[in-house]
Amino acid sequence: MNTADADDILVDDLPAPRHSRRLAVVTETYPPEVNGVAMSMARVVDGLNRRNHDVQLIRPRQPAKLAALPGGKPAVDEVLTKGLPVPLYPNLRMGVPSKRALVKLWSLKRPDVVHIATEGPLGWSALQAAQHLALPVTSDYRTNFHAYGKHYRLGLLSKPIMGYLRKFHNRCDATMVPTEALRVLLAERGFERLSVVGRGVDAQRFDPVRRSAAMRESWGAGPDDLVLGYVGRLAPEKNLGVVLAAYEAVKAVQPRARLVFVGDGPMRAELAARAPDAVFAGQRSGDDLAAHYAGLDMFLFASLTETFGNVTTEAMASGCAVVAFESAAAGELIRSGVNGWLAGPGRETDFVAAARAVALDADARRAVAEAARATARRLDWADITARFEAVLERGIARAEPAFGLHGLQPVV
Repeated sequence: MNTADADDILVDDLPAPRHSRRLAVVTETYPPEVNGVAMSMARVVDGLNRRNHDVQLIRPRQPAKLAALPGGKPAVDEVLTKGLPVPLYPNLRMGVPSKRALVKLWSLKRPDVVHIATEGPLGWSALQAAQHLALPVTSDYRTNFHAYGKHYRLGLLSKPIMGYLRKFHNRCDATMVPTEALRVLLAERGFERLSVVGRGVDAQRFDPVRRSAAMRESWGAGPDDLVLGYVGRLAPEKNLGVVLAAYEAVKAVQPRARLVFVGDGPMRAELAARAPDAVFAGQRSGDDLAAHYAGLDMFLFASLTETFGNVTTEAMASGCAVVAFESAAAGELIRSGVNGWLAGPGRETDFVAAARAVALDADARRAVAEAARATARRLDWADITARFEAVLERGIARAEPAFGLHGLQPVV
């Protein structure tokens, strides 16, 4: 090689590649099921796959009609188990006890860490199987089951449910929670090894540019008419009576205002009877759901049972003026009067008053909606996946002194 050729050689200081891991992810809900846990877990699984991890997804087999819908086949190794309908949520499935099958599965292909997203029978079996095999375990705290008791006459079970959840998560090497407020609350109740990992939002899909005049016309709303909306399950735990009260207060000052419910559930008939002029758009997904968000001017979210509430960030990304209680994602992300409006938890009169005030100030709605969009655009799923990955690594590191280094080999 001559000197000229040598001078042309460029030497880059390339970073060392990250270790890939064998990850077993256990969840009792996954798309095309429509709920916050399913959708956010799908984004995390996709992110881990993109980061070159070998992901094994273990979940209940869905009914044939549901499984045939788009989004039901992720590009990862799937292990489907038997499933049963979830009480109170007949469209969802829960896994059945499967410890023996999981022990056999993971003995043949040992994961570096088991991540459990849900605490149902399948999740409990996964925890037992992982501990039997001395595998590191991480988990998510994603659903406030204990907070649902008062809505379903299960109040006497709240303490036992909380005791079970504490026992479940304290057997894990790390538990992820979506907000700092929830971390503090659970720590006060005896939960250990908690890490905050929030939720992202797809700000390209949920975008004000999807606003459709034709869709709004189908709702009976003109270009200048105010449209209020709610997206989610139509169920008692969502506190929808407060949404109706806010709508009535808004109609008193904006008679042409419209209310749109996107979603389905056991309260649909009752809500239709109480608000006969409301629009019930049913369950929506994908770009169609995004267009429904974008058609709203105000988003009313009165739930107090969320651990996060993905609909809040989807509404913010869509350019909606959000009125919510200071709880979950809203409490974490919204500064009242800047990028949304908040009422104190359970202060229903303040929630209704805020909705009425927002309805009267179009300039404030527009400014806050723009600020909300800017906030949501910072919630990138790639960053969330990186934080998720870091907690997995901490869980593995914590387990090493107790379990030894066997089986913790990176993917080759």
